[in-house]
Amino acid sequence: MTSSTRSGSAASAVIDAELAAAREAGFGRQIGSLLAALRGSPVGKVLMLLAAAIVAVVLATGYGQVRLNIWNKNFFDALSRRDFSDFRLQLGVFVVIAGGLLILNVAQKWLVETLKLRLREGLVRDLVGHWMLPRRAFWLAHAGAMGVNPDQRMSDDAHNLCNLSADLAVGLLQASILFLSFAGILWVLSNDFSFRIGDADYGVPGFMLWAAMLYAGAGSLLSYWVGRSLIGRNSERYAREADLRFALVRINEHLDGISLAAGEADEKRRLDAHLDDVLGAMQRLVRGLTNLTWVTASFGWFTTVAPILVAAPLFFSGKISFGGLIAAAAAFTQAQSSLRWFVDNFSIIADWRATLLRVANFRQALVANHQQVDFASRIEYVQGEAGVLRIDDLQLESPAGRDRLLESAIELRRGDRVLIAAEPGTGKTLLFRGLAGLWPWGSGRIANPAGEAMAYMPRGTPYLPSGSLREVLAYPATTTVYDDVQYTGVLQRLGLERLLPQLDETRRWDRELSQDEQQSLAFARVLLQAPPWLIVDDALGSLDEDVLARVLDILRHELAQTGVVHIGASVQGSEAFFTRTLHLVKARGAPA
Repeated sequence: MTSSTRSGSAASAVIDAELAAAREAGFGRQIGSLLAALRGSPVGKVLMLLAAAIVAVVLATGYGQVRLNIWNKNFFDALSRRDFSDFRLQLGVFVVIAGGLLILNVAQKWLVETLKLRLREGLVRDLVGHWMLPRRAFWLAHAGAMGVNPDQRMSDDAHNLCNLSADLAVGLLQASILFLSFAGILWVLSNDFSFRIGDADYGVPGFMLWAAMLYAGAGSLLSYWVGRSLIGRNSERYAREADLRFALVRINEHLDGISLAAGEADEKRRLDAHLDDVLGAMQRLVRGLTNLTWVTASFGWFTTVAPILVAAPLFFSGKISFGGLIAAAAAFTQAQSSLRWFVDNFSIIADWRATLLRVANFRQALVANHQQVDFASRIEYVQGEAGVLRIDDLQLESPAGRDRLLESAIELRRGDRVLIAAEPGTGKTLLFRGLAGLWPWGSGRIANPAGEAMAYMPRGTPYLPSGSLREVLAYPATTTVYDDVQYTGVLQRLGLERLLPQLDETRRWDRELSQDEQQSLAFARVLLQAPPWLIVDDALGSLDEDVLARVLDILRHELAQTGVVHIGASVQGSEAFFTRTLHLVKARGAPA
């Protein structure tokens, strides 16, 4: 199987999962969820005011369009009579009407663009707020299809959804108001219309109105039949665009490793596969849009003469003047174009539906309970006695099997130095996540010390947030919690004196510093914050001898009251540091 085929299958799986979720949640529920989020956001009142202002402007514009239609009759009647005085008068009336409509159009444009801005502010803040709840992003990343590419859903998809929603909502409102406005005109113009069959006359009151509705209805049904597949095709395109962007970002973040391994050709092959997936999705979308254009374009061209053809019987029967013919044709055009709103906007509606599906389902995944159902049991997390960490009968369950702590009843106190030695094949990182509460699937009980913070040191390169060195050291607290003497002291203690002049500089420290310096900076953060407890995922084993000696000395002296739990093998020089050893083993009956 090729890489392109595999990535295509993955994208299709995501799309199928989202379409299934959409059918389960329902269109109304998706809309209601997002509207509730926007109403409760800080910009909720502003959105309501903007919406009210847009309704008022659209109503005023509809009235202006009706006045312009009446002006059409008077203007063309003056031409047909060769009445130059009335002709000049009608030109003046036109200037007034057109000027008013121009002002309304500019006001509507400003209001709609402002609405898009505030919609995006409310929606993205809501999504980010839920995503950044404690451990929510981590759980979502392990929740399957809904956790794929959250950055695109909160950025590009949310942006597209807000823009399309505003444009479509205002367009639909405008079309509805124009139809109601001109439906009455069409009814009055053709109220006494009749046609003859044999010797009998048959009246069709409101003939032009019914003709406009029939014409637009046929176009809408045909557009839906031809273009209904565009929703899935747009969803597929968004999913594969996200895969390509993620691949590009990943390569940019690992340029050193790729260049050292001379892996450019292999990465190009992977990017070509992702690009092929994107182009394939876009090609299918192009075919769908092309098929839809046959419908919309044909109706568009026929609309050029349709109003005159419909109004012609009234003109030739002498029931309306030439000016009345022009006014009737214009009214028919306005009414049927309002009714054809669905035809003209079907491709946009399909795009909007696809983005709504991605954003609404993503938000539903964020606000839902993230307890996965793959495993029946859960670890119990409780608040215990201050200064004591108690672990009873801990077992962790994952698709790879079950691991457990050999010791069944463990009581650790602040200042203890504990090594958890892991049997080959067991999940050290899984245990680390279980102790941190990130992986609650398994059994047993963990009683965390009440009111005491616990710091966690993952294996590998530590996370250094964007910002100044002060912000990196204080993270996640604010920089004002500590003073200059403290910042300077911890950097000097970890051998990072050269960074002192750069303490207030904002850089990409994960690129500026070597891996050893990044690890030293992470331990400098621990020294600065002096947490009561420190859980380490095999991070000591990756330290150089001099850095390890310095870190162990800090833990013995400055952080003597900090309880330390290190998961992993004992490293040279640390044997005398640990005062107690626990054991992580495979659970009985678990696959090796």
